Amino acid sequence: MLLKGSCHCKAITFSVESDQPCPFNLCFCSICRKTQGGGGYAINLGGNANSLKVEGTEHISIYQASIDMAEGGKQISNAKRHFCAKCGSGLWLYDSRWPDLIHPFASAIDTELPMAPNRTYMMTGSKSSWIPIDSGMYDNVFESYPDESLADWHLRHGIGKGSSK
Repeated sequence: MLLKGSCHCKAITFSVESDQPCPFNLCFCSICRKTQGGGGYAINLGGNANSLKVEGTEHISIYQASIDMAEGGKQISNAKRHFCAKCGSGLWLYDSRWPDLIHPFASAIDTELPMAPNRTYMMTGSKSSWIPIDSGMYDNVFESYPDESLADWHLRHGIGKGSSK
């Protein structure tokens, strides 16, 4: 599915082919929550990195989070969160560990997205106490990472191609 997206001020527009276009995975990690989630979470989709086309690249800034390590110290995240330097809108995440993927934020997508038959609430151990989790009977809730990839979820539900992790 071709996804078209933009920042709020329209300084940046982009398109990307997506095998995983359904917004089902709500991430409550502190990074997504602080940089992207107006509802206390962010929803990342799966896109094919080699299909990404961008206009307005001169307005893109990149943020790489500093992560507190369990044994002490900090580490800079491999994930590069792309956002508009003019209006601050989050656009997509790219991580060199998975070079074939781009993870656009559902909030930046202008294309009508398919409705999710259920949702996965992930990284709930990092959510703020003011954020309710309104999970339904068929939803999954994980304190950390889910036990199913974005691609596998799409494949199981027959949405998109579900071809990559």
